Amino acid sequence: MEGLIAVGILLFLMIVGIPVAWSFAGVLAYLAFIYDANFNTLMLQGYRSIDSVILIALPLFVLTGYLMQSGGIAHRLVNFIEVLVGKRKGGMGASMVLASGIFGAIAGTATAAVASIGTIMVGPLEKRGYPRGYSSALLGISSLLGILIPPSITMILFAVVTRQSVAACFAASIGPALLLIAGLIIANRFSVGRLFNEIAVGAQEGMSEQPSRGKAAWRALPALSLPVVILGGIYGGVCTPTEAAAIAAFMAIVIGFFVYKDLTINRFGKSVIAAAETTGTVILILLFSFMIGRILASERIPQELTKTITELVQDPMMILIAVNIFLIITGMIMDDVSVTVVVAPLFMPLMVASGVDPIHYASIVACSVVIGANSPPVAPILYMACRIGQVPIHKAVMPAIALMVCVGLPVMAVTSFVPELSLFFPRLLGLI
Repeated sequence: MEGLIAVGILLFLMIVGIPVAWSFAGVLAYLAFIYDANFNTLMLQGYRSIDSVILIALPLFVLTGYLMQSGGIAHRLVNFIEVLVGKRKGGMGASMVLASGIFGAIAGTATAAVASIGTIMVGPLEKRGYPRGYSSALLGISSLLGILIPPSITMILFAVVTRQSVAACFAASIGPALLLIAGLIIANRFSVGRLFNEIAVGAQEGMSEQPSRGKAAWRALPALSLPVVILGGIYGGVCTPTEAAAIAAFMAIVIGFFVYKDLTINRFGKSVIAAAETTGTVILILLFSFMIGRILASERIPQELTKTITELVQDPMMILIAVNIFLIITGMIMDDVSVTVVVAPLFMPLMVASGVDPIHYASIVACSVVIGANSPPVAPILYMACRIGQVPIHKAVMPAIALMVCVGLPVMAVTSFVPELSLFFPRLLGLI
């Protein structure tokens, strides 16, 4: 009961506007008071938990995302994909989805994808006849591919708090990511001509002439080399995820400064500061969450939760459905970091007792974050997409809900009830 009260306190503090990190601090204070915990011991355990080589990958991948945005890398990626598929019916929407997927394969964050891809594509989409509300909704959910496609900051955090292999968690979300990409492209293709009419390429005024495929590919080649180096290095056994993150940041700096020459000292400094602020917030949340986890573990709260639920529900499938619903609801109210580091570990013993592989559970959590982060009432990614798209939130809510119902929920259902979708790549790569 105390664990559920703690979650309720966390939700309440976040709803009333308390910053996420300090909302965690409030929950920590409540639990420490209830269970008379020793803060000296908790601080030592919390420090040891974040003193991890794996977590060094976090600021490096975040920095890579900001450098891609300010160094011209994202712009070349979008141009290349638009040349490939943009002329087909529904091609511009598909370009946004694919660009977000490739961006996610480099940076691993949704917020950077929203800012980078949205700034470049929402305007041209409007010129092609896409309503800004629909474009912002599509931007919101497609940017969340950065959570599913490795390397993923969310999967790094999940692996750290649940003591799983980072590479295995990365591989587990590949299948759901590919399914989500296919679903979004099909849904977008279905929307064109039914919800709105798409203007043919060349028919609209003010659109610049597209380069040839060869020229666009040549310009994008340095940017396209980033995901190849990162994922090839990790799964080829050449480097660890942390080393891959360092290589990605270094390559982003070199490409931005010396290849595309869009990255300046001023932009580089702003990217470093933005990455430091983002990382600092996440690390503070992690510190408090680890301390909360220590209290809950010492009081056997997860085990008691498992026992209570299994006494009420015997069928493993119903347990999985209940956990999915809870993850989605909390994801609609809390941000992705909070869900990953607090709620997900709380249900880990229950999932294991129900026969769910921890690596499979990682992809389930990632899918729930994708749905929750783009669903009202909080919907942080959707709100950010609307700010980038310069459109009122009420014009994007219904398209976002439609995409969640028609694409997001089916993808999560398949991910939850077809374990092989998540476990195929980890097994293929010998990670489990």
